[in-house]
Amino acid sequence: MELGISMFGDLHVDPVTGHIQPAQDRLRELIEEIKLADEVGLDLVGIGEHHRAEYAVSSPEIILAAAATVTKNIKLTSSVTVLSSSDPVRIYQHFAMVDLLSGGRAELVAGRGSFTESFPLFGYDLRHYDALFEEKLALLLQINKSAAINWEGRFRPALVDQQVYPRAVGNQLPVWIAAGGSPESVVRAARLGLPLVFAVVAGTPIDRFLPLYRLYKAVYQEYGHSMDTFQAGMFSHGLPGENSRSIADYYYPLYAAQMDRIGKSRGWSPFQRTQYDFGCSPKGAMFVGDANEVAEKILYAQELLGITRFTAHLDVGAPSHKHLMKAIEIFGTRVAPQVRAALAK
Repeated sequence: MELGISMFGDLHVDPVTGHIQPAQDRLRELIEEIKLADEVGLDLVGIGEHHRAEYAVSSPEIILAAAATVTKNIKLTSSVTVLSSSDPVRIYQHFAMVDLLSGGRAELVAGRGSFTESFPLFGYDLRHYDALFEEKLALLLQINKSAAINWEGRFRPALVDQQVYPRAVGNQLPVWIAAGGSPESVVRAARLGLPLVFAVVAGTPIDRFLPLYRLYKAVYQEYGHSMDTFQAGMFSHGLPGENSRSIADYYYPLYAAQMDRIGKSRGWSPFQRTQYDFGCSPKGAMFVGDANEVAEKILYAQELLGITRFTAHLDVGAPSHKHLMKAIEIFGTRVAPQVRAALAK
């Protein structure tokens, strides 16, 4: 099983003044954090896309390209790319360049986007939310297979005898699909034979997603795809620390404040400590605790769901750079070896 981290570049928001951390500072921190993740032997790092004031990253591939120059082994992936409001031609070109810079370590995780700010920003109608993703995914997959493109769709001009360059190392990029719990997303990924990662987050019980993982595996096999290439991932919020109670108490106000900022625009109730504590419990989907607790929960999820990749998303609510560096160190030097040793048995 692959073990990695992801981050969105959350900016610290002062709870009293409302002052937001300069994006420039957070971007510099991100590069240091990715470099450390590579040094401690993690398998992958993902960077997400947002278009809001409290996030530093609007284009994951820019950060991944910078990270390619300071890392040696770690896979560099988006987490996620909002494909519906992007141009698949440019997305392939950008990630192919990351792939070339990194010596073949780039991946692309495509999603529809749980945040919708990018749609009006880039001139797309949210009424076409599903159709945009279907069409753009089909074009991306065609480009990924061949440099020569003839294509026509609803949402962009046709491509007639066009060539898409540069090409990724080996011509094709690994393309994953991200899902938040929609059965339609599961069936689409399985039908196409694409690896799938679920966002299992906040106070959600891990076992709630078991039917969706089973559906994915069943449909994947139904369409004749080889289990030799089967990949299923899990993306969950977390923050490993030295002491379980200390890290949980430190992280709660930061996490709750971010949930409430997002929740204001979505009609959510205020985030409660009871939700948080359940999420941090053995069956909940928050990986906050000491190394042993986090490792045991990853192993529980792997046994229950059959995942081949686990990604701990670390910077919801903007923990300090010091805490993030410590979390990455613990995840790479204590959690990952424990998980790998247990799975080797």
